[in-house]
Amino acid sequence: MSTSPSGLLGSALCLATLAGSLLGSPRPDAGEAPSPQADALAGAWAANEYILSTGARHPVRGRIIFTDGEWQVLFFVMDGGEPRRGSGEGGRYTFDGETLTFEHLHHLSYGRTMAGLPASPLAMSARAGDGPLEPTGVEIDGEALTLRFPSGNSMSFTRSSACCP
Repeated sequence: MSTSPSGLLGSALCLATLAGSLLGSPRPDAGEAPSPQADALAGAWAANEYILSTGARHPVRGRIIFTDGEWQVLFFVMDGGEPRRGSGEGGRYTFDGETLTFEHLHHLSYGRTMAGLPASPLAMSARAGDGPLEPTGVEIDGEALTLRFPSGNSMSFTRSSACCP
């Protein structure tokens, strides 16, 4: 295992994502069929770019995965080919075709200063339920996904695999 800050962060984020899935969030009601909107979102999406509300753009590496009412993300904001910031998050979600509301049940993040972004200390949380809600704008255009966060920042993704027929 790497002992560099980025190696430790990567290992910690992988563990946090795994721990979040093991801690689990209660399964959505098995009797409820996923909505057609959720079907369009289901699967894995490769992270491409983080666009700040100021217009600054940063390449991103990682994945966000949506299953039946649950989500997980692990991503790194890159600078000169090196990860400078990262986050592992997950929980439950609802999606009405326009607004994706994330419920944050577990979260691990850290970030070094980069253009347009101040340093962010290591932060961790794990909740059994009733996590903070984040209503997020969504655009799905074929194999492209854009998430527009309340902060004014956005992140773009490309479908990497379908899921959950």
